[in-house]
Amino acid sequence: MKTIYIMWLRQIKRYLRSRSRIVGSLGQPLLFLLALGYGLGSTFKAAGEGNYFTFLAPGIIGMSIIFTAIFSGIELIWDRQFGFLKETMVAPVGRMNIMIGRTLGGATVATIQGLIVFFVTLIFGFRPTNWVLLPVLFLCMLLVALLFTALGTAVASTLEDMQGFQLIMNFLVMPLFFLSGALFPITGLPPALTALVKIDPLSYGIDSFRFLLLGRTVFGLGLDLIVLILFTAACLFMGNYLFSKIEA
Repeated sequence: MKTIYIMWLRQIKRYLRSRSRIVGSLGQPLLFLLALGYGLGSTFKAAGEGNYFTFLAPGIIGMSIIFTAIFSGIELIWDRQFGFLKETMVAPVGRMNIMIGRTLGGATVATIQGLIVFFVTLIFGFRPTNWVLLPVLFLCMLLVALLFTALGTAVASTLEDMQGFQLIMNFLVMPLFFLSGALFPITGLPPALTALVKIDPLSYGIDSFRFLLLGRTVFGLGLDLIVLILFTAACLFMGNYLFSKIEA
């Protein structure tokens, strides 16, 4: 447990000490909120779907979490290039503990980032329909962050250069994000697109956010949680296996 805590604490301290990272990571969510939330608001309302900014806010919270979580794998590659990973791997501690500590740290950072974006949406006028459900929302945010941090760790464990990681992650993250329903309703889509939406784990994360914030759901909170837990367990298993294969 001490190893897990130390690796977790290292991730948190690295995040809190980088103020430019905290501020810079808000740029993209703010752009989506303002440009899309207000720019397409009238079109969305004309279609009878209500307030688009309110619809968009849970999706942007999910976007900030997935981007922060999955790109935490860059830190693993960075540590490998500068020798810190080698020193960690040869220490008399279990590799699984190292991986879990790093993953929990990255997931906590991603959750904090999601919370910051949530409070930003409140500044711009977004209001949840039921404030009592916020603790459950935070747990769902942590679960989504854990899923994609483990996925980022798994991918980073097989790579040695940052450029390759960024290309693969962009190829993976953008489809996951755009097919999740973060930007548009996922009801009434063509069958092929509906099938893609249903196999996207982020779809269930965004759906759980919308239910807890707005009372709207497509799949149901129970199914959302089951799918997220199963995907998280699979990614943690895969991340642990690939991380254990890294040569010190």
